[in-house]
Amino acid sequence: MELTPQTDSVLLTQFREPATKERAFAAIVKKYQEKLYWHIRRMVVGHDDADDVLQNVFIRMWKGLENFREDSQLYTWLYRIATNESLTYLEQQKKRSSVSIDSLENGLENRIRADEHFDANKLEWKLQLAMQQLPEKQRIVFNLRYYDEMPYEQMSKILETSEGALKASYHHAVKKIEAYIKNH
Repeated sequence: MELTPQTDSVLLTQFREPATKERAFAAIVKKYQEKLYWHIRRMVVGHDDADDVLQNVFIRMWKGLENFREDSQLYTWLYRIATNESLTYLEQQKKRSSVSIDSLENGLENRIRADEHFDANKLEWKLQLAMQQLPEKQRIVFNLRYYDEMPYEQMSKILETSEGALKASYHHAVKKIEAYIKNH
């Protein structure tokens, strides 16, 4: 489904009208919920955690949508919120458990292995395990580029960094993932 700025623009106009605000919000949620869920899920791993983070995204969206200036596409703005909420969640998990980020990442890896559908022989599971070995920024860049097929220009707006830095991060992530899969 191609995202059209006009459709988002119409939804935003409807959101700003008291009579159509809730219906417009529900339409925006419906339009972006699945993409945002999977973006978050690849970062936080667990379904329940992804649902919690997604709820936080929609709460922030509800509170901020009226003041959304449309400097960027709605899609880009929502992905930025989802990325930031996911990072906040991971940071809170790290603080709550008083462990190093390595331990948190090992915990995420263990959650992948504990999934009832886990099959270490399947490439998709090896890819998930390999991604957990990546530094946080590389994992985010890899997710956005590989799974969401997001252009670097749009990623640079979401992550507020240069396209060159994103290309380098993606390249390094791919090399690390290839090495992990080859050695496991």
